[in-house]
Amino acid sequence: MDKLFDIVFLDEAFEFLSKLEKKHYEKILFNIRKAQTRHDPELFKKLNDETWEFRTLYQGLQYRLLAFWDKTNSGNTLVISTHGIVKKTRKRNPKS
Repeated sequence: MDKLFDIVFLDEAFEFLSKLEKKHYEKILFNIRKAQTRHDPELFKKLNDETWEFRTLYQGLQYRLLAFWDKTNSGNTLVISTHGIVKKTRKRNPKS
């Protein structure tokens, strides 16, 4: 299957991944490869006009790698992942 985009990881993203347990970063990379071949907001979601995130839920932890589209070359779509975070809490319903 053709890739929808290529991805480049900045040093900060590699540093984030290198600090994770092996199975965790392998799952994140697996989900990123899946996101490259299909449109799935559970894997790659737009946050605002410029910012996107790769999303992985693994063993109760929500991992996010922030990313931006490089629009300088119309022939090759490139996504640049800048850094990652572990999301520790879910959004709560204000009525609860």
